[in-house]
Amino acid sequence: MLNPSTRNQWFIGVVLMLLLVSTRSHHFATLNQLPGASWAVFFLAGVYLRTLWIFPSLFAAVWLLDFSAVTWGGVGGYCFTPAYAFLLPAYGVLWGAGRWYAARHQETWKTLSALVPSVLLGALVCEVFSSGSFYLLSERFSALSWGEFFSREMQYFPAYLQAMVFYVVLAAVMHSLFSILVRGQKSTLIAS
Repeated sequence: MLNPSTRNQWFIGVVLMLLLVSTRSHHFATLNQLPGASWAVFFLAGVYLRTLWIFPSLFAAVWLLDFSAVTWGGVGGYCFTPAYAFLLPAYGVLWGAGRWYAARHQETWKTLSALVPSVLLGALVCEVFSSGSFYLLSERFSALSWGEFFSREMQYFPAYLQAMVFYVVLAAVMHSLFSILVRGQKSTLIAS
């Protein structure tokens, strides 16, 4: 089970918040910007951060960033519909998937048997809540058929999943390097 120190949790929390703020305005990567990290931030917060207040804090930050972009940033309010409320359970699923994985984490390759399904299932259910509610409740689509819904899902979901996987793999590599470094320091202290 993952149980980072309080100091490490603060550091991770700040890094995740900075990542959220710096990538929230765009969802897909270009040559000048990273892809949106919101999904990965909620998942990784569930993995690493033990305090429950961090979830509502992250969600409040998302809402504030989106509201600011629409109100002062000149971004259109296309996504601000009754479906926006479904981001709460969508991100909650990612947070829960991260917490589920954290309880099963091992410092071995076997950890992938829990990490991979938690990322994939969390992302899939998040997408159903976020895009499904948008298609059903936004009133932006007239007479949306299931075929059209799945066609749109096949167009957008892979990019969202790819962005999430990118950040989770990056976090896993950083976690592994940090773990190796800490083990190396401990063995040096024991040998001296």
